[in-house]
Amino acid sequence: MRVLLVEDDQTVRNFIAKGLTEAGHLVEQAPDGKQGLALATTEKFDVIVLDRLLPGGVDGLHILATLRNSGHNTPILLLSALTDVEDKVAGLKAGADDYVTKPFSFVELQARLEALVRRNRNEAQPQTRLAVSDLEIDLLSRSVLRAGRKIDLQPREFRLLEFLMRHTGQVVTRTMLLEGVWDYHFDPQTNVIDVHISRLRQKIDKSFDRPLVHTVRNAGYILQE
Repeated sequence: MRVLLVEDDQTVRNFIAKGLTEAGHLVEQAPDGKQGLALATTEKFDVIVLDRLLPGGVDGLHILATLRNSGHNTPILLLSALTDVEDKVAGLKAGADDYVTKPFSFVELQARLEALVRRNRNEAQPQTRLAVSDLEIDLLSRSVLRAGRKIDLQPREFRLLEFLMRHTGQVVTRTMLLEGVWDYHFDPQTNVIDVHISRLRQKIDKSFDRPLVHTVRNAGYILQE
C-alpha cells in the first residue's frame, strides 16, 4: 500500500516510515501540515497517517476538514498525543477513520492501517453475488442457482430472497420484510409475506436435501443451513 505520513516529530516519523517500508509499503513523508495537505490533494494514496498537532497553522483537523469537504475519501488514521475522549470524538467527527494515541505499538498501527485499506477496497467494489451453502444469486443478471441448478423467481421473490441472504443467520421480522421488500411502513394486515415465503420455499428448498429458509416461531424467518 502507498502511505502518506504527515508527522512533524522526526523521530516518530522515521520510526513509522522505517517499519512500514520494511513491511513492503511505500511511504511518502511530510513534516508539516502545509506540505501534507499539498501531497494529499495532488497525489493518490491508499491511506494517510495524520498527526493531529502540526506546526505552521495547518493542523490535522484542518487537513481532515479540507479533504473531506472536497470529496476525498482516502482512509485517514489520526495520530495524536491527546488522549481525552473529547479529543478522540472531535477527530472522528472531523472525518478520521481511526484514532491512535501516542505512545503506540507499531504492530497495532500497521494492523489498523492495513484494515482501513482492506475495508476501503471492499466498499469500493460493490457486491454483485451472494451465496449461502449451495445457493447463489447474481445481482447483476438476477439469476439464482442452487447446487448448480437454475431457479426461476418472480421479481418480488427475488427481492425477498436477496433480503434474506443479506441477513443470513439473522432473524428477519415481518416488519423488516414489509419495509425492506414491499416498502410498506405499516402492516397491511394481509398474508402477503406468508404467501411469498411459501412460494420461495417451494422453489429453493422443496427439491433439495437441506432447507435453508426456516420459521422462527413468534419472531419471523431466518435463512441459514
